[in-house]
Amino acid sequence: MTQLSLRLRVFLFFVLIGLGGAAVVALALWLGYGRALATTPENGFVFAGILATFGLVALAAGVWLLFDENIAKPVERIASEMRVRAHAGIANGVDTHGARYLGDLAHAAEAVSSRLTDAAVATAQRVAEETAQLAEDKARLTALLSEIPVATIMVSPKGRIVLYDGQAAEVLSQIHVPRLNAPITDYFLAAGVEAAVREMHRSGREVTLTLRSVDEAQGYRGRIKPLDAGGYLLIIEDAEARISPQAERPMVFDFSLLQAHAPAAVEETPLSKLTYVVFDTETTGLLPHKDEVVQIGAVRVLGGRIVPGERMDQLVDPGRPIPQSSTQVHRVTDAMVRGKPDIAEAGRRFHHFARGAVIVAHNAPFDMAFLRRHQARMGVEWSNPILDTVLLSAVLFGASQTHTLDALCQRLGVTIPPALRHTALGDAQATAEVLVRMLPMLEAQGMTTFGAVLEQTRQHGQLLEDLN
Repeated sequence: MTQLSLRLRVFLFFVLIGLGGAAVVALALWLGYGRALATTPENGFVFAGILATFGLVALAAGVWLLFDENIAKPVERIASEMRVRAHAGIANGVDTHGARYLGDLAHAAEAVSSRLTDAAVATAQRVAEETAQLAEDKARLTALLSEIPVATIMVSPKGRIVLYDGQAAEVLSQIHVPRLNAPITDYFLAAGVEAAVREMHRSGREVTLTLRSVDEAQGYRGRIKPLDAGGYLLIIEDAEARISPQAERPMVFDFSLLQAHAPAAVEETPLSKLTYVVFDTETTGLLPHKDEVVQIGAVRVLGGRIVPGERMDQLVDPGRPIPQSSTQVHRVTDAMVRGKPDIAEAGRRFHHFARGAVIVAHNAPFDMAFLRRHQARMGVEWSNPILDTVLLSAVLFGASQTHTLDALCQRLGVTIPPALRHTALGDAQATAEVLVRMLPMLEAQGMTTFGAVLEQTRQHGQLLEDLN
């Protein structure tokens, strides 16, 4: 059977339907004829009609199951595997064994994918060679800036952070977790910043100012300088005395934010322009209505890439003993959470970290249920748009596939170190890497905006209900 062509195989399905239908009708008529002789002709015809109807329906269902298992599902798998290769850059092989009844289709798909992969690898090598010098220059610049005893933050015309160096990251982290594209007024009181910006625009020159953190616990001496591209540089002059000498952070930037324009609604925003916060929780158990969070991990994705250094790894005191069975899974013990913030404080920190972003999780209803249950204690409202990587997987690979985090990582070439599996930050990092690979695949299928993706994911809501 594996040697038959796909065309002949499809023809045999129709032959099976034709011959099987004729056999079912003949058998129904024969049995109906016997019934008619024993009773009345009308009774025999009705009996034959009923038998023929049920027989034809059963035959159609059986042929459909054969077609679905041997034709439709393998074709769907090949399509998803080729999309992964084409748009996520993952060189997984085509499953030729699972598609053994598709004739030469699987082998042809494997050949095309291999050629594409070879071409992509060659191109990547050339690009890597040509950009190696740029990377080296960037590293030198970063090292040089790290030696300068000031902290530098670049702010866009819209008042959002475009760049911060390692020293600025330390200053910001004393207030909140540093975040690209966050308003500068999330960290420093707006009155002082806005007054200095107005003076800078009026005079066109550098302006000195005193910065106060939003919690009013810290003050800094600073100055702002206008930029030709718009926006300004904020330089904090007394940062060196405020930071740990052992702290090492990379320079983080995204210059496209200088020209970023806010869309009218999040549904109309291109996927590549959204800010995502990908998170995971570890808990005392699997019941959101009674169990508690013991750890929150989160990373930020901006411009289709994971932002280095912008992460949250927070242990949470659940206010109760952690069952040994749960500790065996996530390795969080009572001693580790003793003295840590409770869910009210940890939730507020995460809410601030996720401000203005789309929240992403694997099986998001489970994790969000814990946060929403305590939102009154937190004093916040969880109104962020939400994406679920389970549903994104169903959209891209079909509902019949396996959609666990492990299966997705294997499918998309993401490696979770065993020591980080079932830790909040480790699973959040893996989910973020999965998301980054999925975004170009979604765009390639025409789902270029957040609203278009939401419309598709709603068709697979039953998956989450079954999962939970």
